[in-house]
Amino acid sequence: MKVLPVGGDALLVEVSSGDEAQALHAELLRRRAEGSLSAREIVPAARTVLLDGLDAPARVAAELTAADLPPAPPTTGDVIEIPVRYDGPDLADVAAHWGVPEPEVARIHAGTGFRVAFCGFAPGFGYLTGLPPRYDVPRRATPRTSVPAGSVALAGPYTGVYPRSSPGGWQLIGTTDAVLWDHARVPAALLSPGARVRFVPEARS
Repeated sequence: MKVLPVGGDALLVEVSSGDEAQALHAELLRRRAEGSLSAREIVPAARTVLLDGLDAPARVAAELTAADLPPAPPTTGDVIEIPVRYDGPDLADVAAHWGVPEPEVARIHAGTGFRVAFCGFAPGFGYLTGLPPRYDVPRRATPRTSVPAGSVALAGPYTGVYPRSSPGGWQLIGTTDAVLWDHARVPAALLSPGARVRFVPEARS
């Protein structure tokens, strides 16, 4: 673990894996909830966690480097279900990469319990983990200039849903009508770090 100062009241904590970042994020949220950590924002990423708005960043840094990181606790709370039609233009390519028939991609993906590791790229976009490493897929060699909103996609170890139309290089395996980001909703984002997610297959229209 490496702890780096960011400005006068923030720290960036670097760890060696995504699992460690998720465990650290859960532990920091626990400490803030019990009152032993005062931080305005705790923001996870792939292998880092940013703590912003600290009262005593030097003390927090010393505490983090001196303590062993506990494993992430079991995720609790309701499961967010996202309906999906497995009709994406890259479904055949993903099936070939996995060495399975196209319907098996849908079965494997829908049978997986996902967790939001972190959010980024665009408002409402969550990076979901849960698929075993053997199902990692590369990004497209040539990104698309426009990916439709609601596209369910894979890249590396992650699953994501495009909240709005944007360029993108992920492999598109399906579509959903779920609204990932809505300014009129509280909270605006459907997904947040730590949330549990399952994809529920719908019949193709």
